[in-house]
Amino acid sequence: MPIEYERKGAIGYFTIRNGSVNPMTPAMHKEMYGHMVNFLTDDEVKVGIMQGAGERAFSAGDDVRSTYAKFDTPMQELEHYLSPKHLTKEGDPDTFSWSRDVLLLDRNKPIIGAVRGYCLGQGLIYLNHLTDIRICTPDAKFGFPEIFYGMGGAGGSTRLTRQMPYVLAMELLMTGDPLDAEAALRANLVNAVVESDQLIAKAEAYAERIVRHPLLALRIEMQATTRCADMSRIEALDYVKQLYRMQRMGYGGEERVGEFLYKPE
Repeated sequence: MPIEYERKGAIGYFTIRNGSVNPMTPAMHKEMYGHMVNFLTDDEVKVGIMQGAGERAFSAGDDVRSTYAKFDTPMQELEHYLSPKHLTKEGDPDTFSWSRDVLLLDRNKPIIGAVRGYCLGQGLIYLNHLTDIRICTPDAKFGFPEIFYGMGGAGGSTRLTRQMPYVLAMELLMTGDPLDAEAALRANLVNAVVESDQLIAKAEAYAERIVRHPLLALRIEMQATTRCADMSRIEALDYVKQLYRMQRMGYGGEERVGEFLYKPE
């Protein structure tokens, strides 16, 4: 399968595998959706690692030459686009709209991105939306070349100006020219640049630091961080206060929280 997923202990591994530069097809977006649902609903998994197979690319973006399912009527296409999805089923059509459904998932676990070579277009959209800590190799290239073909919109789908300085984001989006690894590091698009033979080891080192913590705490921190980004300061403070109160009631002084919240008798 072009999108592979496997669990090793508390870490889930996503691998994009489709030829030398791992272009994305509609079927791959549907596979990504199904694997992401499995990852998010498996309580044995606390963190993910996402990578591209081979040495040349994380993903060079959508394969615009790929074929996808044709709908019998416009109404059938509209119903498919608007209908809620929870699990992929046999016979579900392969369309590029699955990439939208992937991005709409309520992701409550962290994922570490590990990038070699090209990370372009939809590959970079997935990296920005689906990963929280990122490592790359010195040969990594990040960009949105679609504008060369008269196609724009990546800035809105990635909300890129929230992840890096506005002027650098606009340079990336308006010129179509890629950022190299060191420029991505300076722009805070990635956390670290390491040699290729150290990439997965570095990702797993981050993952091991994360899996030390309770899954509930990781989910709450993810939810607080992502949702509060769209709130006012007062709304964010009130929301986090309620989350904290719920945690105290839920734990009831049990486990390690008791040592932190309650004085010993």
